[in-house]
Amino acid sequence: MLEQQEKTALVVLVCVVGIVLAAHLLFDAVGRPMVAAPYSEEVPDGALVLLEGRVEEVRRTSTGGHLVLTVNGTSVFLPQDVAVALELGEDENVTLYGIAQTYRGKREVVVSSAADVRIVK
Repeated sequence: MLEQQEKTALVVLVCVVGIVLAAHLLFDAVGRPMVAAPYSEEVPDGALVLLEGRVEEVRRTSTGGHLVLTVNGTSVFLPQDVAVALELGEDENVTLYGIAQTYRGKREVVVSSAADVRIVK
């Protein structure tokens, strides 16, 4: 049987976990637009960015099943697990969140979740 202090500690722990989970879900739903910077060449590597525009090109990598998009002249990398969950075509308008990085000397945005890509109708 739990002592009174142990019961109190358990209740506090459950409340803290609930608050952290609620904050995470809230941030996931509405927080990204508040912290993501609009993509530009000047955004530092590792920054969360927002990129909006028209898909100019869609191509698969030669290995791994990844996709590389060109959106408004910017390269966007979609890992295989993200790519299989999306159906994207050229000339579609998209809004996406990703991490800016430099890969082999070229700037790109890396998307980590299919939920971070929205097709704008």
